[in-house]
Amino acid sequence: MGSTNSTLIKIPNVDELIQETGFSTAHIIRLHDRFKELDKERRGYLCPQDFGAIKGLAINPIGDRIIGAFFSPGRETVDFYTFVKILAHFRPADNSRPKESSSPEPINSRTNKLKFVFQMYDIDKDGKISRIDLLKALRSMLEMQVTEEQLDSIVDRTIQEADLDGDDAISFEEFRKSLEKVNIDHKMSIRFLR
Repeated sequence: MGSTNSTLIKIPNVDELIQETGFSTAHIIRLHDRFKELDKERRGYLCPQDFGAIKGLAINPIGDRIIGAFFSPGRETVDFYTFVKILAHFRPADNSRPKESSSPEPINSRTNKLKFVFQMYDIDKDGKISRIDLLKALRSMLEMQVTEEQLDSIVDRTIQEADLDGDDAISFEEFRKSLEKVNIDHKMSIRFLR
């Protein structure tokens, strides 16, 4: 028990972090241990290169996009607090918790999960998924599995189906609408230590 308390003392704003992310104390401690494992130089922050130690990301075709999601534009480091907040998007939703109207939407809500995924496709960060954004994202995901012609066809069909206002791009609202029937919580959840 002593080691748990000493770990929590080292984590700044731990109560706020638990409240904001919905992670339990055990989750926070486990994530703190993982953060320290990735921070081999003990700097107190992570750089994109530190994520190279995660095997699943190294072989994931969009690993660089996932890693990029941890870093704000213009930032080359991520602290523990931000690390946990990003990972909270992947926490399964707790639908049994009553939602208070005055409280902000949880990080792991359907809307926030969709926004997180949307940002991974909005490569130029202009608030829309353009044909070029979608081509780049799918090219990195599908690599050599499809021809360029097939890729163009997939992109054209996707934009045609999702683009409701005819601007040849997909807004967040159009993205959300196109994924109405998708169980995003199931597809975007990591089972954390209980």
